[in-house]
This record gives sequence, C-alpha cells and structure tokens, in this order.
Amino acid sequence: MLKFGHLDESTDVHDQQKEKVGPVTVINTIVAPEGKEDEVVAAWTADAEYLKKSGNLLSVQLYRGIGGSRLFTNVAVWKSTEDLRAALGTPEFASFVEGYPAGTVAYPHLYQKVAVEGVCEGE
Repeated sequence: MLKFGHLDESTDVHDQQKEKVGPVTVINTIVAPEGKEDEVVAAWTADAEYLKKSGNLLSVQLYRGIGGSRLFTNVAVWKSTEDLRAALGTPEFASFVEGYPAGTVAYPHLYQKVAVEGVCEGE
C-alpha cells in the first residue's frame, strides 16, 4: 500500500487541493522499496491509466532516477484543482493506492508555473 509523506511540512497536499486554481501541476516523488521498482511502475501505470480516463488530466509523465536510484517522479498537469480532487476522491482511485508494494512512499505536492522574464513562461 502507498503511504504519503510531506516534503514541505508547512503545506499539506490536501490543503493545496482546496485552492481553486488551474491548471495545476502535481509533482509526486515516489520511493520504491528495494527490489520492487517494477511493481511500483506497474501500480503507477494502472492508476495513471485510470486518471487519464477522467478527461481532465492534461498530461502525465513518469521519470526514473538513474544509477540504481529507487526514486520515481510523476509530473501530471490537471485542468484544475477541482478536477484533480474529483478524480482522487473516487473509490476506484482508492483501490489503486492499495496496489503499490508495501513500503512505497509518495511525496506529492501541487504547483503552478511561475513566469520569469526572459527565462520561462507562466500559464
């Protein structure tokens, strides 16, 4: 089963989901238990396929750490926090959380683009 941790103790991801903004990017770092990396990818694939069916997931990409790393990072862009909350709040999604191998820990956090003149665009 997937457990959740916090990278920023001052900001809970559930509180972030209450904000009414969009688009919103979820960056979720996942730590796989040793030797269970393939099982984590399989579980992530199942829940990502389910979430894509919501129609409000604009893009999703999984990254894997190199050099023997057990870290994965999921970057998902949602139409809005309301759409994200609706998709995550279903009993079906809850069943996917249980599909991860024991000892898997996820560190999700919500973000919005920041415009930095001459470097990167905002929304």
